Amino acid sequence: MSASAWMQLIAFLVVLLALAWPLARWVHAVMEGRVAWLQRIERGLLKVAGVNPDAEQGWLRYALGLVVFNALGFLAVYALQRLQGGLPLNPQGLGAVSADSAFNTAISFVTNTNWQGYGGETTMSYLTQMLALTVQNFLSAATGLAVVMALLRGLARHSAATVGNIWADLTRATLWVLMPLSLVFAIALAGMGVVQTFKPYQDVTTVETQSWQTPKLGADGQPLKAADGTPVMEDHTGQTQTLAVGPVASQLAIKMLGTNGGGFFNANSAHPFENPTAATNALQMLSIFLIPAALCFVMGRQVGDIRQGWAVLAAMTVMFVVAVVAATAAESAGNPLLKPLGVDALTSATQAGGNMEGKEVRFGIDASSLFAVITTAASCGAVIAMHDSFTPLGGAVPMAMMQLGEVVFGGVGAGLYGMLVFAILAVFVAGLMIGRTPEYLGKKIEAHEMKMVSLAILLTPLAVLIGTAVAVATEPGRAGISAPGSHGFSEVLYALSSAGNNNGSAFGGLSANTPFYNLLLGVVMWIGRFGVILPVLAMAGSFAAKKRLAAGEGTLPTHGPLFVALLIGVVLLVGLLNYVPALALGPVVEHLIL
Repeated sequence: MSASAWMQLIAFLVVLLALAWPLARWVHAVMEGRVAWLQRIERGLLKVAGVNPDAEQGWLRYALGLVVFNALGFLAVYALQRLQGGLPLNPQGLGAVSADSAFNTAISFVTNTNWQGYGGETTMSYLTQMLALTVQNFLSAATGLAVVMALLRGLARHSAATVGNIWADLTRATLWVLMPLSLVFAIALAGMGVVQTFKPYQDVTTVETQSWQTPKLGADGQPLKAADGTPVMEDHTGQTQTLAVGPVASQLAIKMLGTNGGGFFNANSAHPFENPTAATNALQMLSIFLIPAALCFVMGRQVGDIRQGWAVLAAMTVMFVVAVVAATAAESAGNPLLKPLGVDALTSATQAGGNMEGKEVRFGIDASSLFAVITTAASCGAVIAMHDSFTPLGGAVPMAMMQLGEVVFGGVGAGLYGMLVFAILAVFVAGLMIGRTPEYLGKKIEAHEMKMVSLAILLTPLAVLIGTAVAVATEPGRAGISAPGSHGFSEVLYALSSAGNNNGSAFGGLSANTPFYNLLLGVVMWIGRFGVILPVLAMAGSFAAKKRLAAGEGTLPTHGPLFVALLIGVVLLVGLLNYVPALALGPVVEHLIL
């Protein structure tokens, strides 16, 4: 990597850490109900809803409430899309979304995936963008935050039968964490040039299409001349272009902070109205990682040992830095088959200036590579570059970041509880090595917990790989592939990996807005979300009921460099090993061909 790329990465991490530390204090305080004046407000709201926030629930009732809440969210988003043609705030007169696309989008936004098989500005009305998609951006992020708090309570408590109150957790996460941050970020983004308006789409005459004159050409291609010898001029009438606008900044803020990723525009964060400058780009990258990074410190506070949070954060950061270096190096090297003019084919020279294909000139290779790793390390899915145009190894990095389970910072709540699943597996492996019953944070890891860990780790890869096999083995699946051979396989593998790991970014090139892919990806998204959440909540209930064990001579310390290295090794070996054969058929083969 260049010196500028290193400076960009270091600056990003320093600012992220400076913002995450104080945010963690706030998140922990409000999620545990320790801010008195906020408690009075939320008690009044919950009382109207018939909820007593002091009446905590066991993990099963907590999980049931969570699933019912998200199922109702799915129905609401689906209905708004299907009925939008007759609803207000639709100045463009957009009609109902097709049944299969509405099904896919509803599941996508409920599961925090935000996969978009449609063009936002040409498909969704203002009302649908705000009331269905933006609202669900808040609620899906709040769901992840609620689940991780339930798990942390389970690890912190002992001999307890409850893990919290789902309705209180959802309320606190939405009102006191996500909404204040989104308000601040939305105002900042609007002030920096991101569009925020309720006006209809604007018809403008661009500089290139204003009226002008050119010499008229004859049949021989030569300019015609009048009798006096002056050129005969031909008039060209300017044409108008329709520019899509709307309430963009408000949706963009929670899209990033909630690690959602669904953009107002089809071009997502590559659109100049959504990401106009390098400053807005930097702010968006920071907002993606802000809450996931803060939750590592929330974990330390919740379990009473801040070193535990630092250890998890260190493991995430190491893997993130390695991924950024790999992606940036691959894109900076470019395509070895595209040599500069005049260079002999046998020399080692490669693509001049690196691989700029599919990237915004205003962001360049360094920022595009950093953004690609950030958005796939978190379950965000926002993009500023076409991942389909990355080099094989450069494109393999964001694909692998998703396939790890998006635990390298990861989504709001989802990243931390996913990483804690791997941490439990890591201490189990360490316990096997020394012949001792494993413990994590004073809780004994037994058969039940390992069954839940196995489900949480294996269900998503199973859904992704089966889905990929079905797509490439059937005619409707193959019909959407635009590129032949290994790259076409990579397009399908990326799409299923993105859906199963609730990311939502697209490799590009795959025509996925078809009934086949809308249904297939929708099912995989639901499995990827709740196939992890339910085992995690089961573990939370199990840990809460256990007694806390005092650390002994055989207890593995889970806050030092040894544990960090063990955790990274388990994430890479177990998380990525499931996908190695599939990766070998896609980006690895494509790289070897180059």
